[in-house]
Amino acid sequence: MSLRLVSALALAGSLAAQAHAGTYARTANGIVVSPDSGAKAVRLQVYGDQIVRVTEVPTANFDLPASLMVTAKPAGDNYAVSVRDGHVILTTAKLTADVSLSDGEVSFHDATGRLTLAESGPARFSPATAEDEPFLAVAQQWNRGTDEGLYGLGQHQNRQMNYNGEDVELAQHNMDIAVPFLVSTKNYGILWDNNAITRFGDPKAYTLVGYDDLKVTGVGGQPGFTAHYYLNGKRVVTQQEATINYQYIEDQAKWPAAARSRTVAASGGQNTAGNATQKQSVMWSADLTATTAGLHKFRLYASSYVKVYANGKLLVDQWRQNWNPWYRNFDLPMKAGEPVSIRVEWEPNAGYIGLLHNDPRPDADTHSIGFASEIGHSVDYYYVGGQDMDGVIAGYRQLTGKAIMLPEWAYGFWQSRQRYTSQTEILDALGGYRKRGLPLDNIVEDWFYWREDDWGSHKFDPTRFPDPKGMIDTIHGENAHFMISIWPKFYPTTDNYKELAAAGAVYTRNLEAHAKDWVGKGYENTDYDPYNPRGRAIYWRQVKDNLAALGVDAWWMDASEPDMHSNISIGERAYRMGPTALGPGAAFFNSFPLVHAEGVAQGWHEDKPDTRSFILTRSGFAGLQRTGAAVWSGDVAARWDDLRNQISAGVNLSMSGLPNWTHDIGGFAVEDRYASQRKKDVPEWRELNLRWFQFGAFSPLFRSHGEFPYREIWNIAPEGSDIYKALVYYDKLRYRLMPYIYTLAADTYAQDGTIMRGLVMDFPADRHVWAIDDQYLFGHALMVAPVTAFKARSRAVYLPAGSGWYDLATGGFQQGGQTVEAAAPLDQIPVFVRAGAILPTGPDIQWTRQKPDAPLTLTVYAGADGAFSLYEDDGVSLQYQTGAFARVPLRWDDKSATLTIGARQGSYPGMPASREFRIRWIGPNAPRALDLDDKPDATVTYTGAEMVVKRR
Repeated sequence: MSLRLVSALALAGSLAAQAHAGTYARTANGIVVSPDSGAKAVRLQVYGDQIVRVTEVPTANFDLPASLMVTAKPAGDNYAVSVRDGHVILTTAKLTADVSLSDGEVSFHDATGRLTLAESGPARFSPATAEDEPFLAVAQQWNRGTDEGLYGLGQHQNRQMNYNGEDVELAQHNMDIAVPFLVSTKNYGILWDNNAITRFGDPKAYTLVGYDDLKVTGVGGQPGFTAHYYLNGKRVVTQQEATINYQYIEDQAKWPAAARSRTVAASGGQNTAGNATQKQSVMWSADLTATTAGLHKFRLYASSYVKVYANGKLLVDQWRQNWNPWYRNFDLPMKAGEPVSIRVEWEPNAGYIGLLHNDPRPDADTHSIGFASEIGHSVDYYYVGGQDMDGVIAGYRQLTGKAIMLPEWAYGFWQSRQRYTSQTEILDALGGYRKRGLPLDNIVEDWFYWREDDWGSHKFDPTRFPDPKGMIDTIHGENAHFMISIWPKFYPTTDNYKELAAAGAVYTRNLEAHAKDWVGKGYENTDYDPYNPRGRAIYWRQVKDNLAALGVDAWWMDASEPDMHSNISIGERAYRMGPTALGPGAAFFNSFPLVHAEGVAQGWHEDKPDTRSFILTRSGFAGLQRTGAAVWSGDVAARWDDLRNQISAGVNLSMSGLPNWTHDIGGFAVEDRYASQRKKDVPEWRELNLRWFQFGAFSPLFRSHGEFPYREIWNIAPEGSDIYKALVYYDKLRYRLMPYIYTLAADTYAQDGTIMRGLVMDFPADRHVWAIDDQYLFGHALMVAPVTAFKARSRAVYLPAGSGWYDLATGGFQQGGQTVEAAAPLDQIPVFVRAGAILPTGPDIQWTRQKPDAPLTLTVYAGADGAFSLYEDDGVSLQYQTGAFARVPLRWDDKSATLTIGARQGSYPGMPASREFRIRWIGPNAPRALDLDDKPDATVTYTGAEMVVKRR
């Protein structure tokens, strides 16, 4: 920018300052505005043509802690500044940011001049403390009254897809992953840079019903809920209760003495002898009367069996393992002064429960964007623009780091269970796959391979694992890989704990509370502090010396929320996970999984600088993708509803910029009716596992895991049975699709792509897809519609407008823009292929790199032009980052009916010099069943030069 222009802008700014008390100054990478009202100062920093950081503070102090999630730096002075009508305008090549001199409100326009994001009021600050340190509670709202579609925010299992009008609490928990990144159909994103518990939507925390604005009236007009407690079906206590609250351990002490049974929760932590067989149940009933009409939002926090009825209608019917309660949302339209009859039926079984509520908000506020954090220093967010939603996700990764590629074998099938108790069991499981000819790439050892009193030692129990290195060598000899569970948790008696404690790198409050875990007699324990650099280094060295040295290939980082105890209150959790080396636990509540994974990834790459790391972690945060980590959906229950909830959870997690996601096929926790293999329930158990397995085959990562019954394919269903055959088919299909899947994986790095895609990403103009929460795109070519109901043999599928669609199984063609009833026999879920797709598939193999030079089949789905860039590399090294890979561009011209196999781009060590391509054509008027081994329509030998193949 010329000095003359700078001087002109400075003069304009001076003139504007004479008309408005607000002032501004240009900085090296943006502007600082001091408005008349609102925030004391508003700073904009340019991070790229479409990325601007906005920081708003109640003082003029911008001395803020460094971001944990953002690694990018401001991008210099490629922008212009002007003043117009009391507004400071910052302009880049692709956006305009506008700051009001009067109130400091910020808005953004895209390159076409369209308003995309506008603050709906000044930043809100209020005093807050954490462990007696002063902080601020901070909040901001945008786009009041908007109708745009909103996605991302991490992983949440309430079947929420489009978040417009929804409330989401961002707080790490088993099954819930907080990523404060939002993506809009207006092609922008907001990255909210705050590590504390944050609320999207309603900034007000939900309150227990009875302690809020609802009038609660029990039987006979008495205030509160009427509670009936039963033992073995006999009512033993009836009493009025102000609220329903057995939410945390500390709440259990108020359980009525006469209703206690021999369960931990029911006895307030003390077992009661003599009534071990007594079955508890509770029923609460009341009329709820609102003073405000509108849609009232409720959150049921519960485990074990629970049902909720409103005016006799069943709203909630769920089961969750007793130690792992979480929220289930439901809404009730209510009229002022008109009561709604509520009934809650619960079988405690040592579980937990609480019923919470928030009043309606004005419609314009409900349909707005809002972030509110409990602890912070400023309102600090990044506006991320893009040409489409993929471009917005690319901008997020520009800020927080590239999505590092996982090794190719990670995209094969993994077998796990809770748990293999010996090396014999592990090797028998792997051998079972190999002798049956079932593809497998990864065998996983879950927790408790150590001696009972040795958690945190990272050492195998020699009585059960007498030769762990020999075991791992055998696994490698069978062309498989070995992943092992490591935790941030330590018993204080271990040498590893003592070393970390000497470095000041442990949390001591869990020990001070004498909290014991569930193992054996129960052992006191705590977690290390990954915010301490010495702690991270020590943690990795201990893992390296005890496990990596044996040849372990990958790290399963469990309980990384961190889950120091599943059933203490959120406030107590925050207290015990601190103080961190950076400050109070409450101020860093959500970021633990990021710094924990970074320490392991950094250590791995220092020790193995040319081998891709692979981390699987139960929780994540913005930036996790840069560590070479995947996440999974936690300890979900083996229920049809839980299977259904995985779909939107995985899609929104993927749209949060984290591309590698997976889930426990079959569900982790199992009801007694399945665990006992009760004869009448076995068919449902097997079908549930099959439907989940079919979904898993089209998930970014494909892994089976859970509690008993065992999850090996032959343990789910007898060999030769229909379900066994279907499981085998989808295992093999996953491997046949590996050329397609591995290209999608490569594109997450090379093109900042997303594997599991919301329909809205590819079809934003079709408003019908915005809220669809049980279909998704697997890459750009395949649309998957999992089956999530027992005995369902068909399901409704919406075919997005703007494309033709082929049934993958039959080749039948239908136009988009309609809902069809798709066939879903037991051995098949609906999968549709977009017209114009070129789908590469490979040979029948037992592990991913068994036949790297085998012929590939290219199936062309005619009806539209299409393209695909087939990717290959060595599968394990980091050399792809310096150009050691190959691309084969494929183009289909529908009008001329020609497939162009373009000139190969690039190379890598070990690359096959030539490749046979077998070509199949499928057209709208020529349905063709999926048979990857049938006779091709054309066969060519490709040596790297461009080839054109015309359909005959």
